[in-house]
Amino acid sequence: MTIRTGLAALLAAATLTAAPASAADYPDHPVEFIVPWSPGGGSDTLMRLIAGNIAPYLGTEMPIINMPGVGGTVGLREASRRANDGYTISQVHEGLLVATETGITDLAWDDFEPIALMTASPQYLVVHPTEDYADFEEFVAYAKEHPGEITMGVTLGGVPHLHAAMIEQAYGLQFQYVGYEGTGERVRALVGGNLDAAIGDISSSKQFVDNGDLQFLAVGASERVDEAPEVPTFAELGADLELQVTRGIVMPKGAPQEARDKMEAALEELSKDETYIEQTNNAGASVMFRGQEGYRAYLAKLDETVKSLAEVLAP
Repeated sequence: MTIRTGLAALLAAATLTAAPASAADYPDHPVEFIVPWSPGGGSDTLMRLIAGNIAPYLGTEMPIINMPGVGGTVGLREASRRANDGYTISQVHEGLLVATETGITDLAWDDFEPIALMTASPQYLVVHPTEDYADFEEFVAYAKEHPGEITMGVTLGGVPHLHAAMIEQAYGLQFQYVGYEGTGERVRALVGGNLDAAIGDISSSKQFVDNGDLQFLAVGASERVDEAPEVPTFAELGADLELQVTRGIVMPKGAPQEARDKMEAALEELSKDETYIEQTNNAGASVMFRGQEGYRAYLAKLDETVKSLAEVLAP
């Protein structure tokens, strides 16, 4: 063998060794999960349940990297810049759509490949008990008679603000908004009598409802929930309205279809796992799986609703 042919053989071998694995081999190493929220919050908790249970269905680990900031857009922007090889995923919920349509960010949901909707956390209209209204119908009647007087606790420019604005739009109401950073903060203000109403969830509010300090008037789920079966849905109360924090998985734009399909299939299998379902329920959410087509359609429809309310939601 000459020196020249020997070098050629070595280079050919090196090229074969360095060649990337085909999409058919996906995944052949861990998939990084950029969670665009701080550790310990609701989104982080639910995403860690996915990452901690996915290996038997995906065939690899899913290490989490927390990148919080600016309503989740810091981590999502980093995810959008990653290689579109299927080895980075991230998580979105309604907050991204609100941030996009109110001009907080130029990043949009369709800058990603939607893979699967995974969980839903129904939100409640919660009120401080009063003689002015005992149920939702009386609340609506009172609000119409006193436009702009009911103080509504929300995160201004955030998902709770979106949900309250959807109630206003559906029933022809007008609230006086009061801004709070988190759910716990506004629920405490409601318990203290500093608000008339708020958008809350089961984990932050139920203990106060159980002891009589607060009252659930309606739930934004598609059907009544087991944790509060006495609370009617907005659909029962005359409006095609779902108020939920829905969390789904996305990949960078242009990720290989085979990688998307394999991730979707793994997540669908996970959504049937009894241990995962129980853990998700214990975290105050429910499993709500929709694959690529269903999730894309869901986001597109929701985005139209957010667009129609952008002027109200703008900070």
